[in-house]
Amino acid sequence: MEFRIDRSSGLPAYLQLVRQVREALRLGWLRPGDRLPTVRDVVARSGVNANTVLKAYRELELSGLVEARQGSGTFVKSGLGSADPEVMAALRGRLAEWVAEARAAGLDSEDVDALVRSVLAEGEGVAVR
Repeated sequence: MEFRIDRSSGLPAYLQLVRQVREALRLGWLRPGDRLPTVRDVVARSGVNANTVLKAYRELELSGLVEARQGSGTFVKSGLGSADPEVMAALRGRLAEWVAEARAAGLDSEDVDALVRSVLAEGEGVAVR
């Protein structure tokens, strides 16, 4: 797993790391028993402070998703999501096609995000204007 930190997002880096691990668990890209990158590797590749990575890993551990093993690293303890990985892959493929269509229509990432959030909100019964 390789982390990406968006310094312009306004979301603290440790929460971006947590979110990325949770998304990888939901999508089946990480499974119980998988090892997360070492703190040193994350620091070297992303440029974030070691304490930031430790904070993210600690939060994941407190939520029961990972466990730190002394001298061995941090390992995935439990998964997220209940959808069949094949179903998730098919849906992701269709979504990728939709995003490509949206980009071809001139939408940027914020436009796409706004559309997706509005559809999700409608599905939860939240009125969106």
